Amino acid sequence: MNSFYECICSRRSIRRFQDKPIDEDLLIKLVNAGRLAPSGANIQPLEFVLVNDPSYVDKLFPYLKWAGYITPAGNPPDGEHPVAYCVVLVDIGKKKKGGEVDAAAAISTILLTAWSLGIGSCWLGAINRKQIKKLLKIPHHLHVDSVIALGYPNERPVLEDAGESIQYWKDQTNILHVPKRKIETILHKNGYGVFIQKPDGRL
Repeated sequence: MNSFYECICSRRSIRRFQDKPIDEDLLIKLVNAGRLAPSGANIQPLEFVLVNDPSYVDKLFPYLKWAGYITPAGNPPDGEHPVAYCVVLVDIGKKKKGGEVDAAAAISTILLTAWSLGIGSCWLGAINRKQIKKLLKIPHHLHVDSVIALGYPNERPVLEDAGESIQYWKDQTNILHVPKRKIETILHKNGYGVFIQKPDGRL
């Protein structure tokens, strides 16, 4: 990638991964990037659990739901599961409300940092929080916000312009197509209703 903007534009959620471990130093680098993301009032209520032991990686997988629009076709197939996870926690003792905003900022930073290093990721919010807390011995005062699945990508989803539907789909060759709304349908100039005209929907 030639620029950070290109990193942002090319990143897609990955749900099929190579059977190749990620160096632990790289995983720690991802969490460090998330640690430095913006935090409301700088309260910093987030904590993180890295899961890279193969036995725990396997145990965590059943507690996650994938690609709701195309279940079960969007589930990682056998042999292409994530090789690591980052579980994002919010300390509700430090921040009772709004911690999900801090989590979103940190998670976005982690996803982009991962992609800049060639690591695929998928942000998962449809998860069994009760079982995850039990498996990882997470204390009561910490809320499980999300799980980030990680691994070197074994697929390359294709970006599409969204029409009436924003549902992603797989074609006959098992390639995932991801619709995104065009810039000229969401960007207003100097007030609502005056649109920026970009014929190809991209910048």
